[in-house]
Amino acid sequence: MRDTRPLLLQTDFPPIYRRKLDTLQVNLGYLCNLTCTHCHVNAGPTRTELMDAGTVDVVLEYLERSAIKILDLTGGSPEMNPEFRRLVEQARKLDVTVMDRCNPTILVEPGYEYLPELFAENQLIVIASLPCYQEQNVDRQRGKGVYRDSIQGLLKLNEIGYGKSGSNLVLNLVYNPDDPILPPMQDALQEDYKRELFNDHGIVFNELFTLANMPISRFGARLLANNEYFDYMALLRNSFSEANLKTVMCRTLISVDYQGFVYDCDFNQMLAMPLLLTDKPKTHLRDVMSRDIEGLPISTGEHCYGCTAGQGSSCGGALN
Repeated sequence: MRDTRPLLLQTDFPPIYRRKLDTLQVNLGYLCNLTCTHCHVNAGPTRTELMDAGTVDVVLEYLERSAIKILDLTGGSPEMNPEFRRLVEQARKLDVTVMDRCNPTILVEPGYEYLPELFAENQLIVIASLPCYQEQNVDRQRGKGVYRDSIQGLLKLNEIGYGKSGSNLVLNLVYNPDDPILPPMQDALQEDYKRELFNDHGIVFNELFTLANMPISRFGARLLANNEYFDYMALLRNSFSEANLKTVMCRTLISVDYQGFVYDCDFNQMLAMPLLLTDKPKTHLRDVMSRDIEGLPISTGEHCYGCTAGQGSSCGGALN
């Protein structure tokens, strides 16, 4: 697989600086039951990298000692980490809101039937990936049968109250294109998703988030293989919106990898661009346990144009 990293490190992206932290994003590992064509993490069933119990303890200590009130869990499929339940339950005891970036097919995998109840008991905000409301497009991007299993997983969440008015159980969906294009306008696409998923399956949800694909790992390799990389980067750069700099996610978030090392965002994590705090080559979460990092510069690369193109793209969807 060809690597876009050497092409992304040199950039003229505008300098940006950290604000007060409000979110700790934790990658629990690269193990996943799917192998998606767009995955910037290169996750899959054969990956063995998982956060261990000791590192989970460090995450919990950081949450206890900091003012952060949002824990954003990602992967891979974060639920496949054996420490997932303990981390969720202990974080909730600390009155931390937990968000789970969920591949909904995991909810119908043998051995994971308990997840909807765990989600509801702890009032997790579920952010479920569904890259299209049409079966053909989803299966092309994520694998044969994934659409069917995703629908079954979402129905399980609906059955327990997720996405329903007055339940306080939040179910958001995520769209990202499989082609080298920017996502369509979030509000209009959300209307399409709500209409089609309800009419076809009776599924309801709260919000749709639209994300641009990053030219990293599998998606980046596809761009290079198809001679589309430079055209895609030109699209991102030409669609740059300075207004998006105010609300990019990296200004109020840090990303922690499965070993406990800290990055400005999940994309920087995949490009081995650590948050630099000391003279160490990498910063561990222990190193920022009692440090205020507000005001520090954020490491940037060409991929940062992906977050600031058009309506913007972040872990919470469009920026404007």
